[in-house]
Amino acid sequence: MAEITVELIKTLRDKTNAGMMDCKAALAEANGDLEAAETVLRKKGIADADKKAGRDAKEGVIASRIVDGAKTGILVEVNCETDFVAKNDNFRSFVESILEHIASSKTVATVAELQEQPFSGDASQTLELYIKSKVGQLGEKMGLGRFAKYELSGEGVVASYIHMQGRVGVLVEVNCTKKATASEGAFLAFVKDLTLHIAAAQPICVTRDQVPTDKVETERDIFREQMKGKPAEIIEKIIDGKLGKFYATNCLLDQPFIKDGDKTIQNLLDALGKETGDTVTVSRFHRFAVGQES
Repeated sequence: MAEITVELIKTLRDKTNAGMMDCKAALAEANGDLEAAETVLRKKGIADADKKAGRDAKEGVIASRIVDGAKTGILVEVNCETDFVAKNDNFRSFVESILEHIASSKTVATVAELQEQPFSGDASQTLELYIKSKVGQLGEKMGLGRFAKYELSGEGVVASYIHMQGRVGVLVEVNCTKKATASEGAFLAFVKDLTLHIAAAQPICVTRDQVPTDKVETERDIFREQMKGKPAEIIEKIIDGKLGKFYATNCLLDQPFIKDGDKTIQNLLDALGKETGDTVTVSRFHRFAVGQES
């Protein structure tokens, strides 16, 4: 087998703008033949993919998949450069292939770890390499922006909701203690309403104690500044009241329900618990919006 030198790899990289590891693999496949290696990269859609790496990919779609009898759920944001491509059937098929990979692969914590995995549709390449090949085919910078995967071990369900044709998506896990509860109409209706609520109300966490301490202190400092000159003991009481409004805006269980502002999500959970004779809780959720930072 021909020697694959650093100089040869660099030459191929300069010609194709592909990554160093992609060039090395292509040269190995082509037994050191530079032109054949370039052809290998072009066939895989990798050549020129890195030219697009500096461009912005602010469009895309949010998509989800629920499997294993609602015990596993996946939410992804896959990005591209233009709304036109985001609506393209080929792009949507590409998104589905990523969902399929995440559903069938070992659960990992980060996008980087996920992209290192052998692609479920073709184990000869990684997920990252598969994505690069699609960049070449569709002619735009594309990438997996973020993902969430829930695997429920106890009783309950994982549910999702996609809004505005993939501009917003929600994944939520709702727990109970009895298997029968998870199939009751009232329980399932609540879960559906909850996904719609999260999409519209945009909470940042489930409970008050999940709000970052620094964020709470920042709010306190703002309130103190607004009330300078008032007695300290009065200020702290007023701040507690203002923080209540802050929590009602940002914490899921404190938020007024979008369909009935006289009830909070916690009120709904309490009522559902009485109706089903069970303890129902919301353990976690993710809400993605296209182009919006986590």
